[in-house]
Amino acid sequence: MLKIRLKRLGAKKSPSFRIIVINSTTKREGRPVEELGWYNPKTKEMKLNKDSALSWISKGAQPTETVKYLITNCNEDGTLNYKKKEVVKLSKKALAKKAAEEEAKKAEEAASTEEASESTEA
Repeated sequence: MLKIRLKRLGAKKSPSFRIIVINSTTKREGRPVEELGWYNPKTKEMKLNKDSALSWISKGAQPTETVKYLITNCNEDGTLNYKKKEVVKLSKKALAKKAAEEEAKKAEEAASTEEASESTEA
């Protein structure tokens, strides 16, 4: 059975991958049937021959989960359509500080609205 999977290249702690079609019983760095492109997870750069990948899938090749994600989020020109997450994770200390600032802001707004209502009544 053929698989579409990643072949690891690069130095220690700086991986880069080639997207390949290979027999499922062959080792990870074995000789591929065809190379479809490359992917660098550190810089989120990718170049993929999407037409060839889809043709291999139609012939029965099984993509791994990661490769399936890369194929579905690939533009027509073969580059990755990466969406950076909008949510920023904060530590417990930073969350507590942010909550305290919001409460102080609400108290300040409430005090200013009370003063405004008192001045209009007088």
